[in-house]
Amino acid sequence: MKKLSAFLVVMLVCTAGLFAQDVTGKWKTIDDETGDAKSIVEIYKQDGKVYGKIVEILNKDRQDAKCVDCPGADKGKPINGLVIIKGLEKDGDEYNDGKILDPQSGKLYKCLIELEKADKLKVRGYIGFSLIGRTQYWHRVK
Repeated sequence: MKKLSAFLVVMLVCTAGLFAQDVTGKWKTIDDETGDAKSIVEIYKQDGKVYGKIVEILNKDRQDAKCVDCPGADKGKPINGLVIIKGLEKDGDEYNDGKILDPQSGKLYKCLIELEKADKLKVRGYIGFSLIGRTQYWHRVK
């Protein structure tokens, strides 16, 4: 009986850890060329899909920047507050089938995100196949 109780406790702890690991929350983005922190993106769920919005720009010189080359309704909008991840759907351990916007270039890419660790998010933007693209790693803001 003691072994069964211990097993159940271990299972509950492991299961709770899995549910605690979620892509939602605030993430610090890192410039893959300079290694500098760029912004804070809040990832949230809405209508069963995942979105990400820039909630803080960390470079003081860019805080009032606008999305000059962005397509459609995002053109000319302030980058701070811009939704850059749109419509990702859960597929196993990753979220995909959505888009990510690079507000500096104005380019829109297919996107997938996946937790590498509880506090490390793999973000991949690509054209066509996911093999042709760029990966960034974002870190959870505590």
